[in-house]
Amino acid sequence: MIGLQDHPQRYALANELHARPFPELRAPCRAVYLAIKPERDAASRDRNRDLAHLISLLDRHGAPHPAPGADHYYGTVGRVALKWERHTEFVTYTMFTDGVADPPFSGQMEEIFPRDWLAEAPGRLLTSALVRVETVPEEEADDAALARHFDGWFVRESLAVSRVIDDQAVIAGDFRIDANGHTRFAVLARPEMGPRRLGRIVQRLLEIETYKSSAMLTLPVARQVAVRAAQIDAELSGLVGAMARGEGDEAATLDRLLAMTAEIEALSTGSAFRFGAAEAYEAIVNQRIEVLREERLAGRQTFGEFMTRRFDPAMRTCRSAKKRMDELSLRAARAADMLRTRVDVAVAAQNRSLLESMDRRAALQLRLQETVEGLSVVAISYYAVSLAGYLLAPLGHLAGIDKSTVIAIATLPVIYVVWRMVKRIRAHLGH
Repeated sequence: MIGLQDHPQRYALANELHARPFPELRAPCRAVYLAIKPERDAASRDRNRDLAHLISLLDRHGAPHPAPGADHYYGTVGRVALKWERHTEFVTYTMFTDGVADPPFSGQMEEIFPRDWLAEAPGRLLTSALVRVETVPEEEADDAALARHFDGWFVRESLAVSRVIDDQAVIAGDFRIDANGHTRFAVLARPEMGPRRLGRIVQRLLEIETYKSSAMLTLPVARQVAVRAAQIDAELSGLVGAMARGEGDEAATLDRLLAMTAEIEALSTGSAFRFGAAEAYEAIVNQRIEVLREERLAGRQTFGEFMTRRFDPAMRTCRSAKKRMDELSLRAARAADMLRTRVDVAVAAQNRSLLESMDRRAALQLRLQETVEGLSVVAISYYAVSLAGYLLAPLGHLAGIDKSTVIAIATLPVIYVVWRMVKRIRAHLGH
């Protein structure tokens, strides 16, 4: 329209912001929720299997298929509404239907998910939840009346209850797994609450449960890392202590430090994704609780307080394990650097001693060379004088001088000439 070509991803990215709307719910209603995650390598799983599993369920009810490559779906399956979402590590299925079960949380909605279809799921059950949504008349909206709704539904010791969204609803849950294998939540809404607001409350409760469970997957990893980190820490302290006392073979100690550093990096690399995911999931949980704008009801703990007491310690354990691994990596690297420096200094001292020895040998060789040069002057002079004697003897005989006198007269000049010649050759080579 304005004469410019659109970026290839412009519409896709803009639509992504609006692709996962909150459900519109009217009380009374109920929801059953499943989150399915592969046991290993969930982030790199075959995502086509997730979509194929959804299509298998839709085909059982003759429902329309999602678009190819879709990450979300919302439609009617039989007499219920189905919401499907695909995330980085898991997929979620949420079924919404009118009315509530009697007795509460009876698990009747499990019939919507066929057992043979569940058995074919490309992963394991990360979490499942039942949400019961009721309308509370104005005359029953006091704290005591509202609290009575939860006495038989939840475990009192773990129960978290709060008024939310400007006192438009009351939410409750104990985050325990019941006999049917589900986590339970209840929403008691005022009659005037709109369907979109009610849908947002239910969606956020399910997200709190999902991301809480996903973040808790890091706790076993953190505990394993912490145990191994403690063992490595003790060994590293022993090596550093031995270095400080000057004990042990430096080359062997350096090899062990390098091996230790490699093991620490392997542990860090193997747990980095899990620690990063826990940090992201924890932030989502806290944000979802914050937007509910909780108010205390009947002196009960709120969702935020429950997470502070039960969830935050686990996350602090994860952060502590990650921090300890980072610090251990730095300590091992520093110890290796110090030991390498010590080895380098020792090697430098050895090189200096070697150079000094080489200098002494060079000086000795120079003196020997000078000695040899002096001897060579004598030897050359001896042969030169002999030759001169043979050459000058006839001349001496004519002059009446015997051969011995001729040789004696020629000796000094010959020695001088030979000495000058050797000196010039040495000077030339030195230049």
